[in-house]
Amino acid sequence: MTHPIPTPTATPPDILRCAYMDIVVTDLARSREFYVDILGLVVTEESDTEIYLRSFEEFIHHNLVLRQGPIAAVAAMAFRVRSPEDVDLAEAYYRELGCRTDRRTEGFVKGIGDSVRVEDPLGFPYEFFYSTIHVERLAWRYDLQGPGALVRLDHFNQVTPDVGRGRKYLEDLGFRVTEDIKDEDGVTYAAWMRRKDTVHDTALTGGNGPRMHHIAFSTHEKHNIIYICDKLGALRKSDLIERGPGRHGVSNAFYLYLRDPDGHRVEIYTQDYYTGDPDNPVVTWDVHDNQRRDWWGNPVVPSWYTDASLVLDLDGNPQPVIERTEPREMAVTVGADGFSYTRKDDELAGFKLGTTL
Repeated sequence: MTHPIPTPTATPPDILRCAYMDIVVTDLARSREFYVDILGLVVTEESDTEIYLRSFEEFIHHNLVLRQGPIAAVAAMAFRVRSPEDVDLAEAYYRELGCRTDRRTEGFVKGIGDSVRVEDPLGFPYEFFYSTIHVERLAWRYDLQGPGALVRLDHFNQVTPDVGRGRKYLEDLGFRVTEDIKDEDGVTYAAWMRRKDTVHDTALTGGNGPRMHHIAFSTHEKHNIIYICDKLGALRKSDLIERGPGRHGVSNAFYLYLRDPDGHRVEIYTQDYYTGDPDNPVVTWDVHDNQRRDWWGNPVVPSWYTDASLVLDLDGNPQPVIERTEPREMAVTVGADGFSYTRKDDELAGFKLGTTL
């Protein structure tokens, strides 16, 4: 039985966006081939033990850190905040929550200055920073960009046993819900939450956790994703494709899911929508509508529901994975995606517009 997470009296930090993920890989050379040679991410700098990568429109030092280590896992999910003072606010906020924190004025990785990492109430390793080295934004370097260019880091996706509990915690932190999946009893199965004016900076998916489900990079258009599929086929590496290409119901985005050499999941994502107005309506999907995950109604492979990456505590040890025990969720999560069309005739495409939460 999980307990509600209290709302601190401290002011939360003003989070701008998801900024980078720090992941541990077991074979740096194989990971470099996947992220650089195949996906085309830009190398900011690298050593024998670390590679710092960014997307083509990025101007901060990196969006992804690959670090050689003994076990594949996520060391940090990092968010940029509005000012140096917001790093102070983040530290105070999580200390009031009773969470473990670690503050380093020199940063935890290259290119990032004063920052704080926390073991948040859900067990995830979050980082908050403002100070960063600026690098060349390559948006205009079409001579360097290929037809499958990854242009932005878009979001994270987290697996947690109690989505409702996590949703309240992130709303208290300043995130706003754009879409969710519920049943007729109001049980929340997943929630998409944003700081920047897109569908999400992170999402909470119900399952055994804490684990990282995926990191997502954007392309400009869906034909860029199709090119990536063609490239993987030409390289005889189509087994790296886990799911897609396709279009989500949730977010309305075109997608492709890949697995890196360690099994870390990467989504290639494009064409979601603007959410920045204060009265932006929440879109609620029926958990039994199989178009919510794939707009075309294609079944979802079982691994998409069962597999995810471990996350590390501040000492670098894997966090224990807690099993999801919500009986109603277990009852409807059948097979690859054992949901059927149960929407009412008067519901438009299986979802309904709510009000801004």
